[in-house]
Amino acid sequence: MNYYNEIKNLLINNEVNRKVKHYSINKSDLDTYYNVGKLLLDAGNKYGEGIIKEYSIRLTKELGKGYSQRNLRNMRQLYKVFQKWQTLSAKLSWSHYCEILWFDDNKFQYYIKISELNNLSVRQLRERIKYREYERLPDNTKNNLINKDESNVIDFVKNPIIINKSNSYTFISEKVLKKIILEDIENFLDELGDGFTYIRSEYPIKIGDRYNYIDLLLYNIKYKCYVVVELKVTELKKEHTGQIMTYMNYIDMNMKTPFENKTVGIIICRQNNDYVIKYCSDERIISREFKLV
Repeated sequence: MNYYNEIKNLLINNEVNRKVKHYSINKSDLDTYYNVGKLLLDAGNKYGEGIIKEYSIRLTKELGKGYSQRNLRNMRQLYKVFQKWQTLSAKLSWSHYCEILWFDDNKFQYYIKISELNNLSVRQLRERIKYREYERLPDNTKNNLINKDESNVIDFVKNPIIINKSNSYTFISEKVLKKIILEDIENFLDELGDGFTYIRSEYPIKIGDRYNYIDLLLYNIKYKCYVVVELKVTELKKEHTGQIMTYMNYIDMNMKTPFENKTVGIIICRQNNDYVIKYCSDERIISREFKLV
């Protein structure tokens, strides 16, 4: 087989398709690069790794830009990845795939999932990778992804939670932390996972003859439950879990309908204390550290 001519013809046909069938450019690109990747793998097995450099030089000379050694290696990697376990998703572009092709299987699967679910642009995907979103997932969440187990509302809450601040604050109080979060509420909700929506800050609830105020009250559409968020700029303390548990129980008794799931609580603190959470009697409560960037 003349591997070079086969590869060249595939790429030329793809260029024609890109001009004639604009609506299917992405699918044409992915199918072509997958098939080119297979030929590159076969050619490399027969002639050695140097064939990538040789083909890159020839293709660039004859067809123009876009066929660097890096791009050809990405095409080969595309074939290696997808020959194992699934078909290509046309929801993601070639540029999306180039960002994640060299990750291990579980990390790769995670970024495909969130990119499709949230319709991430390449820039948005790059940002999530930059801030090590996958690495900030709890270990049990990663295990669930591997085993394809069902997830729950708090599985994808990152640790630490990255909070973007637009101003230079010299002192971070709970009030200031809340203000920073509300300035970029969409990013904050993304840090918590899927389906979170914002209801209100300083949500008032009356317990006895006194009003208490929930720092942030959220609702998760996907899991059909309220989410109470309390902000602490200190190390996590046992009284914090007691406080949020009271708020959660109030929501369940006075706001939750029979068709909704029980309220969950997220304590966002300066520093975690594993012992406090270990001995907390309510498994619906989790704590996460915050990091300002």
